[in-house]
Amino acid sequence: MITSSNYDYLLGGKDHFPADREAAEKALSLVPSGRELAWANRDFLVRAVTYLAGQGIDQFIDVGTGLPTSPNVHEAARSVIPGARVAYVDNDPLVLAHARAMLADSADVIAVRGDARHPCDFMTDDAVRKLIDFCRPVGVLFVAVLHFVTDEEDPHGRVAAVRDRVAPGSYLVVSHITSDGTDPAAMNTIQDAYKEASAPAVFRTAGDIARFFDGFELTEPGLAGVAEWRNPDPEPAPAAVRFLGGVGRKPGDGR
Repeated sequence: MITSSNYDYLLGGKDHFPADREAAEKALSLVPSGRELAWANRDFLVRAVTYLAGQGIDQFIDVGTGLPTSPNVHEAARSVIPGARVAYVDNDPLVLAHARAMLADSADVIAVRGDARHPCDFMTDDAVRKLIDFCRPVGVLFVAVLHFVTDEEDPHGRVAAVRDRVAPGSYLVVSHITSDGTDPAAMNTIQDAYKEASAPAVFRTAGDIARFFDGFELTEPGLAGVAEWRNPDPEPAPAAVRFLGGVGRKPGDGR
C-alpha cells in the first residue's frame, strides 16, 4: 500500500530512506500496480492544486505530505500564482528534517510537524499562522492520508474541525482508497499486512469518503477516480485498488 513516506520511491525519485524502499517493494509485491496508482494520485494532486490556484487560491496547507516529491504543491500552485504560499505538514521528524533542508531556499514555503489526527495543533502553530491568513480562503489537502486514520480516531470529525476554522471560499482536497470497486483479495491482503502497523490501512465506501465533504460544495465532477478527476486524457486506472478523489468549496465569499 502507498504511504506518504514511500511515495518518492514509487514515483522514481531519489529522496527516500532505505525503509521507504523496503516498504514500497513490499507494497509492490502485494499490489503490482502500486507505481501506477502512486502516479495517478500524484497527478490528481497536481490537477487539484492547479485548479484551486486558477480559482484564486494562493495559500495551501498539505497535511501528511511526506518527502517533497516533484511536482509538489508549491510547484503546481506557483505555476499559476508565482507568490503562492504553502505549509507542508507531516508527523515524521525525519521527513521534516529532509523537507526543511530541501525547502531552505523556497520563500513562503514551510514544513511543520503535525498530524491529521490533531488538526488544531498545526492550524494554531505559530509558523503556520504567520504564513497562512485564515481570514482569507485557503486550500487544505488530505491526499492519501485519511485512510490511515481509523474510525475510532474520528477522521470525519478531524476534517470538520478544519472546515470550521477556515474562511468561506476555502477548498478541501481529499483522496482516499475505497472498498467500492477494489479487488476484495487485494483489499484483504493489504489489510492483513497493515493490521499490526501503527497506521493500518482503512478502506472506506464512496459514501463514507463523501462525508468528508460535509459542509463543502463538491466541485465538478464530484467524487471520482483519481485518474479521471478533471483529466482530459485519462489513462486506464489500475484495477486492483481504487482511489477516489474530490474537491469541495466551503460556501461563501470570504475574500
